[in-house]
Amino acid sequence: MELRQLSYFVTVADELHFGRAAERLHIVQSAVSQQIRRLERELGAELFDRSPRHVRLTGAGERLLPEARAVLAAAERAREAVARPAGLRLATSTGLGEHLDRVLAEFAARAPGVPVELVSAGARERLEQVVDGRVDAAFVRSTDPVPGVRIVPLWDDPLVAVLPAAHPLAARPELALGELAELPLAITARRTNPGLVDLVVGACHDAGFAPVPGPVGGSLQDRLATIGAGVVPQWTVVYASHARVLHSPRVAFVPFAAPGLALATALAVRATGATGAAGVAGVAGKERREEPGDELDVFIEACRTVSCRRASIGPCPS
Repeated sequence: MELRQLSYFVTVADELHFGRAAERLHIVQSAVSQQIRRLERELGAELFDRSPRHVRLTGAGERLLPEARAVLAAAERAREAVARPAGLRLATSTGLGEHLDRVLAEFAARAPGVPVELVSAGARERLEQVVDGRVDAAFVRSTDPVPGVRIVPLWDDPLVAVLPAAHPLAARPELALGELAELPLAITARRTNPGLVDLVVGACHDAGFAPVPGPVGGSLQDRLATIGAGVVPQWTVVYASHARVLHSPRVAFVPFAAPGLALATALAVRATGATGAAGVAGVAGKERREEPGDELDVFIEACRTVSCRRASIGPCPS
């Protein structure tokens, strides 16, 4: 007795029609009939009452049906038990720093052996990847509502100023934003991180000055190297969580005086039912991933636990 034969038998029993069963199985009808006959010979009993007008289960077929379903279900459980976990694919945001390490450690403790693949992408592309299913979730900051995306709030990320280590302001324990009014601001292009640029530029205006334009774009490492060289004194911002893992002795990271600057960090996940069922290939010519199932829920709880511990408020989810 083969699993294939039992699968064919259950499909015919569901359809009570050999032709429709063959269509569901994507094989020719003669192959279905052949395997059912072999199963009947092996069991020594007819399983279907065949007539020109109908197909019905015999008594033997009715007794076999629940047992066949149980065998097929057990075989599927056996495959799942040894299958490598599909894991999660996450789009990350620049500057997560130690937060990302803590989240991944918490997730690993909650879901041992489940792999996590990290994908680097710009702010807009991360949301697109969530919507079309190329990633299971994405870290985002200060995003406006996006159709097809659910935003899970996590924590606020404070910003710190970055100055040449030799600059007089670098020795200060904290800075008022207005003290940077005379220095050029080197920051990423707005299209790359609109939330960050709008926050910093808006805060400068609130402090009574328009920032002196400095270099725009390039990588963070390039900006830090340029600032550290000190040829033209300038400043930028980085997330405090990122500053703690950066090693740039030629620059100084100085906190802003209260109320400071901070951006909200959240996790973007696909809203239920967005853009059709997951697992379907070919959305805009891009591969859609299978639904992550409970693993994504576990990851969200890991993020919330890290956020709760960071805020030190009340009991955290276990």
